[in-house]
Amino acid sequence: MKKYRRIWLLPLIFGLVFILAACSVKQSKNKNVYQEVKQSKTITWGVRADTRLFGLMSVKTGKIEGFEIDLAKALTKQILGKDAKAKFVQTTPKTRIPLLKNGNIDAILATMTITPERAKQVDFTKPYFPSGQSLLVPDSSKIKDVKDLNGKTVLAVKGTTAVDNMAKFAPKAKVLEYDDYGQAFTALKAGQGQAMTTDNGVLAGIASENRGYKLVGGTFTQEPYGIAVNKGQTKLLNKLNQALVEVKKNGTYHRIVEKWFGGVPGFKEVENE
Repeated sequence: MKKYRRIWLLPLIFGLVFILAACSVKQSKNKNVYQEVKQSKTITWGVRADTRLFGLMSVKTGKIEGFEIDLAKALTKQILGKDAKAKFVQTTPKTRIPLLKNGNIDAILATMTITPERAKQVDFTKPYFPSGQSLLVPDSSKIKDVKDLNGKTVLAVKGTTAVDNMAKFAPKAKVLEYDDYGQAFTALKAGQGQAMTTDNGVLAGIASENRGYKLVGGTFTQEPYGIAVNKGQTKLLNKLNQALVEVKKNGTYHRIVEKWFGGVPGFKEVENE
């Protein structure tokens, strides 16, 4: 008799777990995040901790540091006041949207490119960083833009859009593919190619650590980063957009860009409207 009772209880238990999970998601969708952060004077940001210049865990301080960290702090104070606090939760490309959906974070500020597919799951602010494909070359190089790559050898990482884009923008260039950015840059240093290509932010991080290399040609694709919030959080989205405008007007944005990217040869700040 006890055996049958256990079998009968199992579906009931699983059903209750499903209902509780559904209720949790529903509550997360229905809550007003802006009112909560206004009351707590704190915004919890999902950020990267493994991306040089944008968000990287410092060995010295034990804290995440970078462009996006400073921008998050500036936006928090712009929205909630000088005494407001920015809290940071480490995320990855796989975890950032689930963490947002579950209410563990209020917004994502983590090198997240605005795409139509992602826009089905989250709402994006206006772009805050002009990400796009660029070129890294030695200081002595005569290459000025992507058109100069025709007939030359370009280094890229396997499986990235950078490889496909080369066929479009420099169809006569030879592309050598590597497993990661470290290998590609090592090949550039060894003279196995005349240029390395990928996202301008990644290249800026490499250039900041290696003297004798510079970014050229600006960006020849447009893949800007945006701040993501949960669907339906219109008030928070509007406040973030307003804050972005204000930090650009008062010079805060420019100062943060200069702090992290000012020393990178060839990097050009592009203001987003």
